[in-house]
Amino acid sequence: MAVNISPVDMEARKNLDLRPGDTVRVYQKIEEAKGKFRLQMFEGLVLARKHGTEPGATFTVRRVASGVGVEKIFPLYSPMIDRIETVKRSRVRRAKLYFIRDKVAREARRQLRKSRVMVNESGTTRVVAREAVEPAEETATSESAEK
Repeated sequence: MAVNISPVDMEARKNLDLRPGDTVRVYQKIEEAKGKFRLQMFEGLVLARKHGTEPGATFTVRRVASGVGVEKIFPLYSPMIDRIETVKRSRVRRAKLYFIRDKVAREARRQLRKSRVMVNESGTTRVVAREAVEPAEETATSESAEK
């Protein structure tokens, strides 16, 4: 007689080949009202996997939602996780991909620097796209910024 301790299929989760660098979809059960659940999907990059396959194992998933980075730490054997799907597998050379946080922030700053220019017209400063600025205005603003 087998004793069922958890509603989660422990063997299936243990054999789930989840690695850093994978893009996964995690379907999480969210309780709406008493006894009513809905599934919420969270798709993102696996940054880390901790504690192997033991009962306290976790994995961290990161995604960018509306320009803001969101990270969630999921317990591997949680009964609130309905299923985990691997969407894409990337080859990485690190066990923990925490450097992705800084890399994304640097990219965003670089894009912001490229896309916007401050234009000063008769005492009022406004931000416009780089394509909207004429070359003469751009050099004048960069020369005044150097002084």
